[in-house]
Amino acid sequence: MILLNRKLLLDGATGTELNRRGVDTGLPLWSANALVSEQGCEVLRDVYLDYLRAGADIITTNTFRTNRRVLLGKGYSARELTIRAVSTAKEAVAASGQSALVAGSLSALEDCYRPDLVPSDEECYSEHSERISHLVEGGVDLLLIETMNSISEARIAAKIALETNIPTFVSFVCDENGLILSGESLKNAVEILLPLGVNAIGVNCMPAPNLAKPLKQLRDLCGSDFPLMAYGNIGYVDDEQGWVNTDSTNPEGYLEYAKTWPAQIIGGCCGSTPEHIRVLKQFWKNASLL
Repeated sequence: MILLNRKLLLDGATGTELNRRGVDTGLPLWSANALVSEQGCEVLRDVYLDYLRAGADIITTNTFRTNRRVLLGKGYSARELTIRAVSTAKEAVAASGQSALVAGSLSALEDCYRPDLVPSDEECYSEHSERISHLVEGGVDLLLIETMNSISEARIAAKIALETNIPTFVSFVCDENGLILSGESLKNAVEILLPLGVNAIGVNCMPAPNLAKPLKQLRDLCGSDFPLMAYGNIGYVDDEQGWVNTDSTNPEGYLEYAKTWPAQIIGGCCGSTPEHIRVLKQFWKNASLL
């Protein structure tokens, strides 16, 4: 499969980078605020371009919060905002002149850090089916099911995604002990997801120092050749802002953590910047890994 025959570099954070550039990313819409105005979309396009110039092979759509549950009563169409996000990402790729892939982001329907809020299976099936249909209509190259805090929701989203015949990645958020936030083990997740045919499994939305433990578990469970992905946080969550940026881990420090991750697909999560991706790219280039 061409997509996974080499190491791939994901982009970094979108929402926190929009915030750095003056876009309102307050809850409940968070990063989706950029999609409701032309000015916001222009900033979003610039963010994508900066990640592409930094060396990203994969650009992630700004669709983390473009679902009907979040937008209910806000006066916005989930379909319209999702397709606009995909279109903006594709415009940036075209403008860059590079052959990067556009990944359609699908997050947990509720709070990524609250597995107790995971909706019923019926709700997950209905709402993820709708989200995936919007991303496919927009023309994404792959589906990135990310920041999942339970196996049940991840399994449902993955099954729907794989029915599209589009490459599908699944990533979980874990605690410091390497357990999914629901308390379930990565072993159980792998036993369910691998037979479905997912193309990569990983962890994200955790402090960068904490990714090594669950990734080593995944490597033992999945074998040496199966693609793993990893992208960590820099900063901390806030109930009103969604995320607070910090400079607690500079690009060089982030690289040192990334060197310990047994993953073929690496990038940055909340708080990371194009400079973090540039440093990762330079290391991989010098190490002849790309």
